Amino acid sequence: MSIQMDIHAILESLPHRYPFLLVDRVLELEPGKSIVALKNVTINEPFFPGHYPHHPVMPGVLIIEAMAQVAALLSFQSMEQKPDEKTVYYFAGIDGARFKRPVSPGDQLIFKVELVRSMRGLYKFKAIAEVDGQLTAEAELMCTVKTVA
Repeated sequence: MSIQMDIHAILESLPHRYPFLLVDRVLELEPGKSIVALKNVTINEPFFPGHYPHHPVMPGVLIIEAMAQVAALLSFQSMEQKPDEKTVYYFAGIDGARFKRPVSPGDQLIFKVELVRSMRGLYKFKAIAEVDGQLTAEAELMCTVKTVA
């Protein structure tokens, strides 16, 4: 069963808000397995005036953050839960992060994230980002869900 999510469903499933919400739509989601999502990159992004004014490029750390947000959507759908004020989704590690081409205004980032392993609240994912079918970035992400006071 493949699930799709529009921005309203994403806002219900992630605590992130502007300017830090970096996922616009979920195209496919198979709980416990994988997810495909997208981000439309526009010149109106708040980071472009400073990175770089003469040649705007999306910061790599934000591409990795977007991958983690997509992974969080997969995690919450797989656990059949939505985060609340006491639920926080943390990075636990990032391995093998590589950046293959810059991301510019007008690009549409497609994220493909696969759940590799889930054990005792720790999740490991293989994630890639593409623009026009070309690999833009890749990383292995480890994340955990914690309840805070």
